[in-house]
Amino acid sequence: MVVGDISTGTDVLVIGAGPGGYVAAIRAAQHGLDTTLVERDAYGGTCLNYGCIPSKALITGSDLAHEAGNAEHMGIHADPAVDMAAMSGWKDGVVDQLTGGVEKLCKANGVNLVEGEATFADETTVRVAHGGDGQGSESIEFEHAIVATGSQPIEIPGFEFTDEEVWSSRDALAADEIPDRLVVVGAGYIGMELATVFAKLGTDVTVVEMLDDALPMYESDVARVVRKRAKDLGIEFQFGEGASEWQESPDGGIQVVTETEDGVESTYAADKVLVAVGRRPVTEGVGLEAAGIETDENGFIPVDDRMRTNKDHVFAIGDVAGEPMLAHVASHEGIVASEVIAGEPAAMDAQAVPAAVFTDPEVATVGMTEAEAEADGFDPVVGEMPFRASGRALTADHTDGFVRIVADEETGLVLGGQIVGPEASELIAEVSLAVEMGATLEDVASTIHTHPTLAEAVMEAAENAQGQAIHTLNR
Repeated sequence: MVVGDISTGTDVLVIGAGPGGYVAAIRAAQHGLDTTLVERDAYGGTCLNYGCIPSKALITGSDLAHEAGNAEHMGIHADPAVDMAAMSGWKDGVVDQLTGGVEKLCKANGVNLVEGEATFADETTVRVAHGGDGQGSESIEFEHAIVATGSQPIEIPGFEFTDEEVWSSRDALAADEIPDRLVVVGAGYIGMELATVFAKLGTDVTVVEMLDDALPMYESDVARVVRKRAKDLGIEFQFGEGASEWQESPDGGIQVVTETEDGVESTYAADKVLVAVGRRPVTEGVGLEAAGIETDENGFIPVDDRMRTNKDHVFAIGDVAGEPMLAHVASHEGIVASEVIAGEPAAMDAQAVPAAVFTDPEVATVGMTEAEAEADGFDPVVGEMPFRASGRALTADHTDGFVRIVADEETGLVLGGQIVGPEASELIAEVSLAVEMGATLEDVASTIHTHPTLAEAVMEAAENAQGQAIHTLNR
């Protein structure tokens, strides 16, 4: 024990106050368990501080600026000027409001909040260093622990995040100036969201991707809609190329060097380069080995359906526990872990997990695709509704994309859905509920939907799958 240490005890120790950790802590406290939540950086974790919330704030701001300046066909003439520092300040205010709310909610539920860096000392004790140098630290003994340390952006060779010219997603979201030229390395969801933001703010954006399409995790016709819109916004794509290094340029900017599999090199001028090639779990420095907690070859902590690690009294939730690395999954896992600790019969048994990408247009999916349904032994039937046939989409001036619903032809059970279009992130909730509740196509199609709304497209897709569509030709 270091001089100045104090020692305390708790029923449940949660390490990390992100969307998994703080939710787990509150639910544990609601069950009457003495709960301590340790956070080394900021309440709300990556999601509230450096990810979901700030990125959606900037997406809203860039959408507004772009639409205001491109609405002549609606009789609106404007030439908006963007004060990036002011927009960033507004974004920070949103973040502060939410993170402050997390702290208040934890305290109101009786969670003990401790600021510092937690490291396992053994299987039942962590040391929390408040100053980072071992001074002013404390030891906390626990009955149960929940590891919720999240993830962080992956660096690639030749692109150090400590270099001013190289941005991680966190750096891009903290920008208070708009670069004239930006190279984005990686066409996954983070890269595409931020490429869209800066393109709408007036930046010349080039996206470099080793694979042959954007959003490679989604079906090609879904990705195609997003890619076409991105090109309309002026975003240039360079597929089949990997970024190898960056160099200072005589013009005062930089050059990003790429290389194909065949060794063909290209260079792209930029002022900044954003590296968005994925995220890795934060397990270094946590002292997992001291607690006997195992990780896999990629650094993730394997868990069972109750979020238990190989140590029965230690749980892991959120990004550190592996895919899917989504904030809403982390929160759900946190509730499961805390209820298991409280003796409740909880387990991860979700029938489907929705996911959304906030590009233009948005992408959202849940459950099975048609190909996945076939591979799983179903005889799938598919219905679609294009947004160009939606009255509400036309009046909103956003008609790109479609709703697709996938069901089992024999029983009509809804198996999944894919939506690319306006408000897809909101609309997918209806399909998610259908999958979770075991609803059929008839259930969805016979539910009266408000007119005129985008949600009618989900109903129309279900009707289309039954060969009874009214506003589109049946498949």
